[in-house]
Amino acid sequence: MIKQRTIKSSVTTTGIGLHKGEKVTLTLRPAADNTGIVFMRTDLSPVAEFIASPELVGDTQMCTCLINDQNQRLSTTEHLMAAIASLSIDNLIVEVDSSEIPIMDGSSLPFIFLLQEAEVVEQTALRRYIKITKPVRVEIGDKWAELRPYNGFKIDFKIEFDHPIISKSAQRISVDITAESFLKEISRARTFGFMRDIEYLRNNNLALGGNMDNAIVLDEYRVLNPDGLRYEDEFVKHKILDAVGDLYMAGKPLLAEFVAFKSGHDLNNKVLVELMNNKDCWEYVTFENETPELVIDSLPQLA
Repeated sequence: MIKQRTIKSSVTTTGIGLHKGEKVTLTLRPAADNTGIVFMRTDLSPVAEFIASPELVGDTQMCTCLINDQNQRLSTTEHLMAAIASLSIDNLIVEVDSSEIPIMDGSSLPFIFLLQEAEVVEQTALRRYIKITKPVRVEIGDKWAELRPYNGFKIDFKIEFDHPIISKSAQRISVDITAESFLKEISRARTFGFMRDIEYLRNNNLALGGNMDNAIVLDEYRVLNPDGLRYEDEFVKHKILDAVGDLYMAGKPLLAEFVAFKSGHDLNNKVLVELMNNKDCWEYVTFENETPELVIDSLPQLA
């Protein structure tokens, strides 16, 4: 029997917003069964609400941004969503006093620590999964992403960057996403960018809070961060991290294999929207008496 999960107690942290460069306070609160992941901007009056769903993803430039029916925005949700997904949390209230989630160190690890501090607890209702029954594919130019039937959650991701450091690293990885594999292999991978793009981004009021404490920065030949990389293949692993967070915008965990080439936030979202629009390609499932092995492995031990 696989039941829904939330956190036991509220927990708060502060950080810097990647794009505005301003201080942000983030509070995570427990939520009742069948609530889903709900974001709230407490800096607005009345408080603005955003329910995690692919339809609310309205901007994918440099991040995954939710836009509600009042045209209010909440940016940089993907790293927190990846942490929530990795710990199999179904119901959570996310309060933030800004238009963006804090970037922390550019990975999901600080959010995992925060959620573990709050303690993941089991609830009463059964967990509902979205089971892929037929492949769904989206292509944009030479980029593509596809969801395929799979008894678990797996990502096969390939990037292609013409840069000497990235070219030397593995640019394709296939991994079953479980709590253990995500924590050990993916969670520490940071977002990355190129020095040549920084002036353009800042002239467009983007990445004002970005620095070497929260991103990998590359010039034309090398990594500029004094401590170097956390993984030899950190670049593709961060793309997988982003995909885990973006795909959890489905509102339910997927039983699927996600195969992608040069995908990003936009394509990750488009394949989810395509999936939701093709109801013959998926179904809701629960596991009351039957528990597939990979699904079990994806659940962390409760304290």
